[in-house]
Amino acid sequence: MSTIRQRISRLRAVMQENGVDMYLIETDDFHCSEYTGAYFKCREYISGFTGSAGTVVVTADAAGLWTDGRYFIAAAQQLEDTGIRLYKMGQPGVPTVQQYIVNTIREGQCLGFDGRTVNARAGRALVRALEAKGAHVNAKLDLVGEIWEDRPPLSHEPAWILDKAYAGRSREDKIDLIRRILKERGRDMLVVTALDDIGWLLNIRGNDIAYTPVVLAYMLIGQEMLRLYINPDVLSEEVRTALESAGVELAPYDGIYADMGRIPAGTQVICDGTQVSYAIVCSAAGGVRICDETDPIQKPKAIKNRTEIANIRNAHLKDGIAQTKFMCWLKQNAGKVPMTEISVSEKLEELRRQQPDYIEASFAPISAYGPHAAIVHYEASPETDIPVEAHGLLLMDTGAHYLDGTTDVTRTYVMGALTDRERFYFTQVLRGSLHLASAKFRYGCTGYSLDYTAREPLWQLGVDYNHGTGHGVGYLLNVHEGPNVIRWRQLPGRNEGAIMEPGMVTSDEPGVYFENEFGIRHESLLLCRKAEKNRCGQFMEFETLTLVPYDLDGVDPSLLTEEERHFLNDYHRKVFESLAPFMTADELEWLAHATRRI
Repeated sequence: MSTIRQRISRLRAVMQENGVDMYLIETDDFHCSEYTGAYFKCREYISGFTGSAGTVVVTADAAGLWTDGRYFIAAAQQLEDTGIRLYKMGQPGVPTVQQYIVNTIREGQCLGFDGRTVNARAGRALVRALEAKGAHVNAKLDLVGEIWEDRPPLSHEPAWILDKAYAGRSREDKIDLIRRILKERGRDMLVVTALDDIGWLLNIRGNDIAYTPVVLAYMLIGQEMLRLYINPDVLSEEVRTALESAGVELAPYDGIYADMGRIPAGTQVICDGTQVSYAIVCSAAGGVRICDETDPIQKPKAIKNRTEIANIRNAHLKDGIAQTKFMCWLKQNAGKVPMTEISVSEKLEELRRQQPDYIEASFAPISAYGPHAAIVHYEASPETDIPVEAHGLLLMDTGAHYLDGTTDVTRTYVMGALTDRERFYFTQVLRGSLHLASAKFRYGCTGYSLDYTAREPLWQLGVDYNHGTGHGVGYLLNVHEGPNVIRWRQLPGRNEGAIMEPGMVTSDEPGVYFENEFGIRHESLLLCRKAEKNRCGQFMEFETLTLVPYDLDGVDPSLLTEEERHFLNDYHRKVFESLAPFMTADELEWLAHATRRI
């Protein structure tokens, strides 16, 4: 197998052959997905970095990788001895990818990239910036594909129907809704390339991306037409019939490029520049008005309907049963039976599989013991797997897809004796999580307004965590879903920061990470709902969906306020009452202690 240095050397050779002075490699697939199938992992192939977010830029004599705070430690380790420099996004003095490209490229030089994997907004910005410098772009080059000899094939897993009993609304109703929104906006057509949007709108699911039950497809929708571009081999007769009966016309997967060129001049077409690729926008016929607007499917997808909410509560009950049985086993067997990061993760997976309607994990599990937990998105491998011993902290961030919905939960477990420092920060992170879960706020607030509630206990100490506090969660779709987020700063080029609407599901996950020491994160999922309405306006609140005890062995009650203790005790009472009927006698005795009043 070739080394990373050898791959970069081969890439530079094909860059020279194609007259390219600088080459950009994004993480995205053709659909701007956060997570991608094996065929699309060009950035991972060329750099060796396995995180879900990152961008590589290669020149004749330099190579760099940009990633966010979740991956600073992991990226530094994986890039060691590759010759690739790590650029820590958002840190003082670190240029953005575009700034680096514009500052580095010289007049007359060429930037190359695969326009199918760069979103339209970023691609257009690069073209404008480079034209101002007298440089130019070639966006039709998949140069990594040229050197990737054993590249996996494009996935073509079977699609399947999500019944209305789970989806809550028929595909016909959803299509009518989007057409009404188009009419209200005064637009003629919508280009849909986000795979979760297509899955939600048509009530179909698949298996083309690990942990994300979506189908590779594109879609064009107007008032009188809806065309789905998809590999016909993935459609059973049942799926084909269901789609065609809803007025869906089927076309080949790659056919969208030619059809974009056939759209009549003067047509107003919504192409969300954060989701639609630069290549698709460039394929539009002259005279077509491309409207870079927020994808109209995103918000109704994020606001779960009554059926979805009822199902999601049931999914969290199932998940709570599995995770609480796991926690009981873990605590009772610590130091008595051999455990490793991977084996405890497999034990939890085994218990989840016992639950009805379980499908698969909703993301690669994070099972991180001791210093590994300081790596925010650590993923244990046979090479890094270490024993879990009867002391210190074990952080487990895991999730599941059920037909009833999607879960994402983090608990940090006390495996034995703790230091005062570990207990102190365990409690401070928990305080932040409780503050957000118990927040009451006026309708109209976004996650930018709410982020401080979770960070305040840590910020008062001059400590922070380098990731968002919360992300939206899809219904048997993407575990990370917009537009609802909880963070303190706006990220450029993103359509997010939406008003918190009733029905939105958002994570609550503050943490602290001390490199080479330990990491702590507590995460539950919250359902936004209406509280009272009075002369001051409509107030909102959260319902905690997750039903898993916090490990009270890590809590210093003297650090909690009376209000914090009251909320924690109420939550644990709810956990006990919900889960007690499903526990064995031994588990029930343990659960009573695990949810004790403090």
